[in-house]
Amino acid sequence: MSKFTLKERFEKTLKGEALDIVPVCSVTQTGTVELMEITEAYWPQANYNAEKMAMLALAGYEVAGFENVRCPFDTTVLAETLGCTVDEGSIDIQPYVTDFPCKSKKDVKNITVPDSLLESRRTSVVLDAVEILDENVGENVPVVAGVVGPAGLASMLAGMRNYLMWFVTNPVVVEELMGVLTDACIEYANGLFERGAHAITLIDSEAGPDIISPQMFEESVFPLYRKFCRKVKGLKVLHMCGDATAVLDPLADAGFEGISIEEKVGVSFAKEITGDRVRLIGNVSPSDTLLTKGPKAVMIEATACLEDGIDILAPGCGLAPHTPLENIKALIRARDNYFSQ
Repeated sequence: MSKFTLKERFEKTLKGEALDIVPVCSVTQTGTVELMEITEAYWPQANYNAEKMAMLALAGYEVAGFENVRCPFDTTVLAETLGCTVDEGSIDIQPYVTDFPCKSKKDVKNITVPDSLLESRRTSVVLDAVEILDENVGENVPVVAGVVGPAGLASMLAGMRNYLMWFVTNPVVVEELMGVLTDACIEYANGLFERGAHAITLIDSEAGPDIISPQMFEESVFPLYRKFCRKVKGLKVLHMCGDATAVLDPLADAGFEGISIEEKVGVSFAKEITGDRVRLIGNVSPSDTLLTKGPKAVMIEATACLEDGIDILAPGCGLAPHTPLENIKALIRARDNYFSQ
């Protein structure tokens, strides 16, 4: 038996301390249809009810075997709170934005952080769920909460077309919008820590080189990340979809303890870039492997991640709702086999 609890191992890993084995976690979404059927905590209700959200999140640990719990399961919590119209989705479709408030540049001036940010319909549910999770397992199991970052929120509040066009033609407008949104992220993240979260995952793929240039990232987004990391008191992970290789060097200096990477990023090359400045999390493919292949393929890919030096073994992004439970469990088997050799 390990001398560390799962929470201790997770925290020590993110702090760069020597450990017995690599944790197996998911710092991104963990809700699957199989887990919903086992717990009877189904989407969309589990996105809008704190008890059901906590129940489904617990199943990621108690049933699937992840060595953490993670909520919420979608990316629209702050977007809806700040003015987006959201469709609630279904059992296998996450809530998604259907309309947005910033149709023109002048609309950006109307976006502010509401005094009731932490009492909104969406944020209050996640805060309550985090508290339930902490009360149930927080002494031994890390509670991870997701927050969409300033670039991701800007693309939702302005629409992707405006977000991209303004970044080229009038980046000051996007920077103004992201500045307000960063303040909202900071307040929400600190609220989550106060209610029992042990780490925050800032999800901000729209800041990555698949969407904007590395120069745009360094000039417009990186300073906001530095501010977020200064102002948020607790362990912080940045998740970026796509090939984030081109911005890994500055990201390692932003102040995050961990960077969650997907399978487009080579782990060993990423380790060469980041060194010991930050821990890497990932990066078994959630779509090409965990969703569509079998446990043997999962174990092969997971073992390759471990051989390449991944610090926390995890899916490279959020789980697809129809990911087989046996494939998730294969991640634990791969880790245990690797460290028993």
